[in-house]
Amino acid sequence: MPNRLLPKHIILVRHGESEGNKDPSAYTTTPDHKISLTEHGRAQARLAGSRLRDLISTNGSSQGWRVYFYVSPYERTRSTLREIGKSFSKKRVIGVREECRIREQDFGNFQVEERMRITKETREKFGRFFYRFPEGESAADVFDRVSSFLESLWRDIDLNRLNNDPSQELNLIIISHGLASRVFLMKWFKWTVEQFEQLYNPGNCEIRVMELGPSGEYSLAIHHTDEELREWGLSPEMIEDQKWRIKANKTDLHDQCKSYLNSFFDQKLDSDEDVKEGDIVSDNEFEDVKEDMDSDNESKDL
Repeated sequence: MPNRLLPKHIILVRHGESEGNKDPSAYTTTPDHKISLTEHGRAQARLAGSRLRDLISTNGSSQGWRVYFYVSPYERTRSTLREIGKSFSKKRVIGVREECRIREQDFGNFQVEERMRITKETREKFGRFFYRFPEGESAADVFDRVSSFLESLWRDIDLNRLNNDPSQELNLIIISHGLASRVFLMKWFKWTVEQFEQLYNPGNCEIRVMELGPSGEYSLAIHHTDEELREWGLSPEMIEDQKWRIKANKTDLHDQCKSYLNSFFDQKLDSDEDVKEGDIVSDNEFEDVKEDMDSDNESKDL
């Protein structure tokens, strides 16, 4: 697909400061999806809108740029979009879509402070990605629905469901939440669970810009500095990968996966002849192991 049909920027924006960010006790009486922005949060969103407009208008190659918004259905994200929208004239906005799959991680219903504190301590021991909140979701659950959203996003682009004129430069702005933004990047750049565990949430109204490079691949390193990427929790290897993507092509991306294979396969075994016969379990050995397992199971039954 020609590069000109791809969005110039895919920008992730976390909502502004909310009442829950300011005072966690708000979650004990107000449903998470109804938590609103503070006055400071609204001011943050207006400033973010100005920065987004300046970023898109100055970093683009076309004066005919347009934006398309995706927004989480929560009150704080919708309010953030309303404030951001004050920086864009109607002719610049080609569409807005409320998207439930990029909503906040579900922590359960009303959140009792002391119980939530203990639960989060348990999450640190268990692992942030796989720990599922009682009556809620794990980060892995959020990953699944964000992955589904990403597939729909690509179909929207491929089929031009966004109704974008190819002569105009398209920019996608996704207004969501901290965890949803992290798993979006994890899915996009194929980061591992271990790499995800190192990442930090973006701040309120913090902007993370994926920009299209000359090779047709997106990178965080075009707009953001090494220092910013380190502050987000990216390792030196992840930062180098972002720089490499600026000029990488599809074939290069496939070849890079070979380095990931090294974590699981012995690189000394270059051919079938290198696989020693002694390392292969024989049929007789397999039967012996199977008999031992069957005997253990019989003992347990007794």
